[in-house]
Amino acid sequence: MKTGLFGKAWLLGGYAFLYLPIAALVIFSFNDSALPNIWRGFTLKWYAALLDDREILAGFWVSLKIAFFTACGSVVLGTLAAFALVKYRRFTGRTLFSGMVNAPLVMPEVVVGLSLLLMLVSVQNAIGFPEKGALTIWIGHLLLGMAYATVVIQARLQDLNPQLEEAAMDLGARPHQVFWLVTLPMIAQSLASAWLLTFTISLDDVVLSAFLTGPGATTMPLVIFSRAKLGLNPSVNAVATIIVVFVAIGVVAASYLIARTERRRQQELAAAFRQ
Repeated sequence: MKTGLFGKAWLLGGYAFLYLPIAALVIFSFNDSALPNIWRGFTLKWYAALLDDREILAGFWVSLKIAFFTACGSVVLGTLAAFALVKYRRFTGRTLFSGMVNAPLVMPEVVVGLSLLLMLVSVQNAIGFPEKGALTIWIGHLLLGMAYATVVIQARLQDLNPQLEEAAMDLGARPHQVFWLVTLPMIAQSLASAWLLTFTISLDDVVLSAFLTGPGATTMPLVIFSRAKLGLNPSVNAVATIIVVFVAIGVVAASYLIARTERRRQQELAAAFRQ
């Protein structure tokens, strides 16, 4: 009994450590005081002030666009990389390829950002493209996001029953048909998880964005970071609250759709076995 209470206390403490700062941020976004540690009453004026804050709105829009395309690109490249590593156990350079895919996960972002900056500047000096801006930020985020997406999708591919794909090929399906009709539906949950993960990583990235940003491509985290040097006002809490709500709704909706899809797939498998 004591062990159970001790475990629950540790769990409660862990949740408090993770989520109390977020709850405090949300609460103080409604604070009527400009000072972050003094409560003077409830107000919505900081949310109204966001409508006139062109800098942070522009940064938020840039961040959303980069995060969306980063997530989409990461899922595509991560699927290809994971498929190569799982389905093709032996090919020339497999160890090097696996190491290069996983390197961004263990390498400090400062090193990744600096190396990308030097490479992209050299390429720009040679051919005049690409200029520093949203495209270079997207390239950096894509490099990092692909590594995370590969890990998530690879774990799912390794758990698949190969007999299902073999049965489809025995029934006359070609390899590309097996991938689209059998493999892809079974890894759809991991694709959604990888998309949400890489979207979140890109949305709040500061280090890579700071190295790769250019004129007219200042992301929201960079705007907030630059303002933090001079002292933040509650409007930053307001935009952070909006992001928290937006991400929470996306996670809940995705979890519901994934769970419903999994239940439907299990029901179809059970019906197929009964026949």
